[in-house]
Amino acid sequence: MSEQQKREYTEAELAEMSRDEKVRLGTELDDVELVEYRDRWPVKNTRAERRAERTVALWFVLAGLSALAFLAVFIFWPWGYADPLSKPDEYFVYSLYTPLVGFFLGLSVLSVGIAVVLYGKKFLPHEVAVQQRHDGHGSEEVDRQTTAALLADAGNRSGIARRSMIKRTAGFGAGALGLGAGVVAIGGFVRNPWANEGPNSLQHTPWLSENGEKIYLRRSTGHPHEVSLVRPEDIDAGGFETVYPFRESERHDEHALAKAFKRGDAPVMLIRLRPGSKPIKRKGQEDFNYGDFYAYSKICTHVGCPTSLFEQQTGRLLCPCHQSQFDVVNTYAKPVFGPATRSLPQLPITVDEEGYFVAKHDFIEPVGPAYWERKA
Repeated sequence: MSEQQKREYTEAELAEMSRDEKVRLGTELDDVELVEYRDRWPVKNTRAERRAERTVALWFVLAGLSALAFLAVFIFWPWGYADPLSKPDEYFVYSLYTPLVGFFLGLSVLSVGIAVVLYGKKFLPHEVAVQQRHDGHGSEEVDRQTTAALLADAGNRSGIARRSMIKRTAGFGAGALGLGAGVVAIGGFVRNPWANEGPNSLQHTPWLSENGEKIYLRRSTGHPHEVSLVRPEDIDAGGFETVYPFRESERHDEHALAKAFKRGDAPVMLIRLRPGSKPIKRKGQEDFNYGDFYAYSKICTHVGCPTSLFEQQTGRLLCPCHQSQFDVVNTYAKPVFGPATRSLPQLPITVDEEGYFVAKHDFIEPVGPAYWERKA
């Protein structure tokens, strides 16, 4: 290392140096030999240079337009649910929402990346350098200033100051992409989860009764079109059934009968506690049970797996995915083990005049791993 490299430079000395002098000093301090360092366009404003500039600008414009298209789709495109059999046209339109959101956002990110790479290949100085390895250490003032000079020199040689087209389009593309990324982060505030009403909205489950129609508790027989309703005498003490909602108006609708088993928030565990059990009831839900019969959502409040195991001796519902356990006997299905933190929502049930179990009304709290609270 030369004496010039060994000695320390004061801030006054560094301030008096030109940028070219700092560039040379920085390479020497880092043991860098610049084998080649030349401008991409030694002759300015040629037709080829302008064509390259327009190509970079075009990619930035495409990035901005794609980001704006993403915003338009995210905010204004229909995003509800439509039955594919009864409303095929609406279903087709709704089904395009997620692919279009992904396509336009991905195209915007890709376009920005291509524009930046092209700018580096077309306009940054062509450099071939050889650097010797040496132990790293904290940056000193001379290191900071010479590095800044190197970056500024590369920018100056690329001609960015006079390339207003690229600067404007880069601002448009990157700005629109940043706005789109911001909308993704606050999408829950842009899309109102309570905008839709009815059993297909986020606000309710299929256990919601419309027009006062009874919602029966129906067991799964393995045949979607076979209706098997549940009576209290069908379940022994300590036993349980997985049940689904059934409306009499759907008895002859094969599609609706099969659909009842496909909704993720539909399955419920109907449990008959053993004699002598004295479960603690949740405040405000004291009348949700029918005698020894309690109905809880089958969907684990951790990540939505089915709580398909019930221990008669301990009165616990178990989730096989991550071993969360919910105590039905001693608490109101409150988690006592595992990662789940919310109690299983309880479905209010009773028995009608014909002796069949029916739901009094829908759940009053979110089912599964919810991220917002249900409105009162």
